[in-house]
Amino acid sequence: MQGIGTGVVIVDKGIILTNLHVVQGFDRVQVTFADGLESNAVVIGTAPEHDLAVLQAETIPDDLPAATLRSTHDLALGDRVVAVGFPFGIGPSVSSGVVSGLRREYRSPEGKRLLTNLIQFDAAVNRGNSGGPLVTADGEVVGIVTGLLNPTDEGVFIGIGFAVPIENAAAAVGISPF
Repeated sequence: MQGIGTGVVIVDKGIILTNLHVVQGFDRVQVTFADGLESNAVVIGTAPEHDLAVLQAETIPDDLPAATLRSTHDLALGDRVVAVGFPFGIGPSVSSGVVSGLRREYRSPEGKRLLTNLIQFDAAVNRGNSGGPLVTADGEVVGIVTGLLNPTDEGVFIGIGFAVPIENAAAAVGISPF
């Protein structure tokens, strides 16, 4: 079985944040860095209540930069954001939009998990974007893309995506993001 998702390096020692649903149920996790280096990774932490998983890559590039994280405290409706990922395995890819809602709730398509306090945005996301960063116009990560609202069985983007705020994501790692 094979799946694809996205993650973001949050500590330059190879600590990666992604969604739990991206890695859950797999015996082996492999990551590919932007420079093409491939590495096995292990799950070192989870926060199911936020659909988050923390990975540690076994091998990392020599000059691995960590993402810059930014508080969502002053995030406002209409703020420009970019979703980074590998939709349908094509990528890397970016799409832009705006924050269209704050403190939203989202129930996973299987109905198993209710996520709360989410950032709603309208940048296009599809399967494969899960776990990727939601980034401000200044290049700072404010969230981790976790789901898309779709009232059909098609599972494709129709205009509403959700991201876990970076404060919740950093708590899953056990670090202060700022």
